[in-house]
Amino acid sequence: MSAAEELAFETLARTISDRAGLTLESYKPKCLKRRIAVRMRACGVHTYRDYASVLDRTPAELERLRDALTINVTRFYRNPETWNALRRRVLPDLVEGRQGRVRAWSAGCSSGEEPHTIAMVLADELERRDRGGWLERVAVDATDIDRESLLRAQAGRYRTEAFNETPPDLLQRYTEAAGDGRLVAERLRALVSVAALDLGEGRAPHPPYDLILCRNVVIYFERPMQERVFNLFVDSLAPGGYLVLGKVETLFGPARDRLAIVDTRERIYRRPA
Repeated sequence: MSAAEELAFETLARTISDRAGLTLESYKPKCLKRRIAVRMRACGVHTYRDYASVLDRTPAELERLRDALTINVTRFYRNPETWNALRRRVLPDLVEGRQGRVRAWSAGCSSGEEPHTIAMVLADELERRDRGGWLERVAVDATDIDRESLLRAQAGRYRTEAFNETPPDLLQRYTEAAGDGRLVAERLRALVSVAALDLGEGRAPHPPYDLILCRNVVIYFERPMQERVFNLFVDSLAPGGYLVLGKVETLFGPARDRLAIVDTRERIYRRPA
């Protein structure tokens, strides 16, 4: 890329950041350029300056670009081995030690499959311990910056294939048939609070948390931003609380020295009590 093109890209990125309310400086440049290029091709333009003109003329394109920049792929019980490790090594400690008063945060929740899975496994752990009455003590915050995803998360209704990795017993007990898909049980949906949040703003919704999941989100950020987000998570954890990252993500920086490793393979960490 020539110096002129690089300058045009930087100008476009600042414009998008200001108008779309996104912290684009935290994204890896290659990832950002790749996603902008998708929208440029869709609009039939070939330069950043021309695409900036499209954004000026077509307000709806800004929303399409915003969605392209924040798109996520997810499903219920994604990476079963991670959820199985949580159910085996983390949830018994949280549920019994806190008498069901567990507050969790799904940071980068996309369309809500992850926070609803958290609600499922916590409900299952309580019921297996004959503590079903404690379910009302559970709270799950679900945050993202993609407006369409948040609407789907609030609805709690998903296509059947979203549950392909979900254990059959959880599927039957905590969801119900709804047209061509399934609806998460109302008692679980009531536990999940959905809200818009940009991690780049450096704040948490309702700390402290006993469990934070942020999987396959920080990989899109540059290292300085990753370190800031990791510190945010540690600061937001209650003593003895757990942090779960994606399998391709590595905890580093000052936050790494503040957490103990629980499961290296599944990227599960714990803040000392």
